[in-house]
Amino acid sequence: MSRLHVSKDFWIGALRTEGPAFAAAVAEAPPETPVLSCPGWTVTDLALHLAAVYQFVHARASAGDASPPSSRPADRAELPAGVTALQLWQDSYDKLVALFDGLDPEAPAWNWAPQPKRAGFWPRRMAHETAIHRWDAQLAIAAGEPIEAKLAADGVSEVLDTFLPAGRRRTRGQQWRGVVHLVATDAEQEWFLRLRGEGVALLDTGTILDHDDHHPRAHAVGTASDLLLALWGRVDLDTLTVTGDRALLEGLRTA
Repeated sequence: MSRLHVSKDFWIGALRTEGPAFAAAVAEAPPETPVLSCPGWTVTDLALHLAAVYQFVHARASAGDASPPSSRPADRAELPAGVTALQLWQDSYDKLVALFDGLDPEAPAWNWAPQPKRAGFWPRRMAHETAIHRWDAQLAIAAGEPIEAKLAADGVSEVLDTFLPAGRRRTRGQQWRGVVHLVATDAEQEWFLRLRGEGVALLDTGTILDHDDHHPRAHAVGTASDLLLALWGRVDLDTLTVTGDRALLEGLRTA
């Protein structure tokens, strides 16, 4: 796997770009516009969902300890009387960005991944959460723009180093076996993954031994944005150039 060099400032910068783009798409759409990439949801549901996520993350990242929460985040935030979904989203977004601006990445903070319980987990997670849902909102108004290449490449890495090791797969119970090679054509990034049953491991090509079985059984090539959207189930795998055992790629798609 090639390594990206990104930081809290990069993720906050992405959040500052993706947030207003999300808001603009929601503002343009009638409230009950369906979100095609989130079946059963409207743009109002999408805004309330993202507001709920922001509120939950704000509480966890600012708590000052790594204790697990007593409950999961709500699917949608409660909408006070006289407030629109977009206004509630904006308030939640502004408070989260302000928190992140002064956040110590090493401060203790709970997260659900098999990673250190540090606050630095959350700016990355929220940058990608917002980018994916910005794409969802833009798709609802037939204006979906690709996710910026470097951000999308880091999003691919997040799926592979965070979501899949946490067991957050789209399809479970399969016994996938083999190595998969992903290539982002516009970001000079590639990833090798070894799948063994429910397990998945990122491979560092610089440390693979000659006797290791590292020959890929499946390859997927595309832009970083298309790779990320495919892993998130937003676009079909046919969007990518796929060779080899296509079924292995299903083992990399997250819920």
